[in-house]
Amino acid sequence: MRSTQVLGRLTAAAPRTPPAPAEPGASGEPDGVQNARTVDADVPGAVGRELRDLLTGRLADCRALDPVFADDIAERVARFTRLGGRRFRSRLVWWSLRACGGQDAGQVRAALRTAAALELIQTCALVHDDLMDQAPTRRGAPALHADVAAQYTATAPRPAAHRLGASAALLAGDLALAWADDELARLMLDPGLPRDTARRLNEVWRTLRTEMVAGQYLDVQGQATSALTLGRALCAACLKSALYTVERPLELGAVLAGADTATTWTLCLAGRSAGLAFQLRDDLDDVFADPATTGKLSGGDVREGKPTYLLAVARARATAAGDRAALDVLTHAVGRADLSPRELADVRDVLETTGARDLVETKIGRLARQSLRHLAEATLEPGPADRLRALLAEITGTPRPGPGPDGPPRATGTAPAPARSEAAR
Repeated sequence: MRSTQVLGRLTAAAPRTPPAPAEPGASGEPDGVQNARTVDADVPGAVGRELRDLLTGRLADCRALDPVFADDIAERVARFTRLGGRRFRSRLVWWSLRACGGQDAGQVRAALRTAAALELIQTCALVHDDLMDQAPTRRGAPALHADVAAQYTATAPRPAAHRLGASAALLAGDLALAWADDELARLMLDPGLPRDTARRLNEVWRTLRTEMVAGQYLDVQGQATSALTLGRALCAACLKSALYTVERPLELGAVLAGADTATTWTLCLAGRSAGLAFQLRDDLDDVFADPATTGKLSGGDVREGKPTYLLAVARARATAAGDRAALDVLTHAVGRADLSPRELADVRDVLETTGARDLVETKIGRLARQSLRHLAEATLEPGPADRLRALLAEITGTPRPGPGPDGPPRATGTAPAPARSEAAR
């Protein structure tokens, strides 16, 4: 099934005229340009400062309500969000905005606030994901539900401590989502935000949240029913990563910049291809990457019985070849929480011998190239567009492109930075 058939419509709206730049300051440049260039130099740092200011107020409110709630839930949400992962979504929002010409002071402020809200909704997604998967760690540290349970094992019976940990994670994710929505609502009510931008922003945000939940549900539903078909695996990957992780953040940046419909659509297509490649790379990393790089135990998807495209390909190819031994390995291993290192090694062998690993690697490369072709079709600011191309290469785990005088950028052969996986998000 083609991903464009799986995902439904893209949001789009009529173009608007970008706001006029601010009055020049002492440097001879509009204030917004100066601010934009400051953020250009360190996007994660700028988003981190935005989060610090936002979360300081939220924590003060929670502490006024109850110190135990503040310590156990709110502080953990704030700490997890501030530490962050690789800030992919925030960086996509920013470089999409800049590539579409966004630079005035109001656009800079709106992009940072939107990025902060995205980081909070990501906290919600990961905390709930770890709870549903019963994952013990995240980003090399105890997952939130495990951390709360460990805190209370000395003062409560073990079953009660574990129930408390699960409940705390559920509420922590809800709190992060509420804070994210609060920030977006505050931004959309800002009188300085053009009305059409606020309308488009609201539409994309509503779509993003629903897609995120749908993708997560398909993930856990696939685990429960062992629905390891290629079509279902691609559908879940598109909803969970192609849209939520890459396409919608790019769309948000374009909306905030006042980009026209054609530019926004083209960025969405580039993001969809890169986002699907990102999820397929994550599937490979889960089985083959060093746990020190991913921050999680190897083979988590296999143990949890996740309906990944990689496993679906291996099963389909083994079935087509009549490879009974490979099918027996997959049937025995997938969904086994107590899978041993030796049994996981057998699964790796099946992924290699059936050609599933090579096929997925090939598909990732094809999707990454497709993403760059779409990006080259859009009329973008050259410098920020180069940064956007490099970021998409980092996300897909493919060679970093270099700017070319015509068409898509040339691949430089430089490998992307490590720790691309979802565990580092």
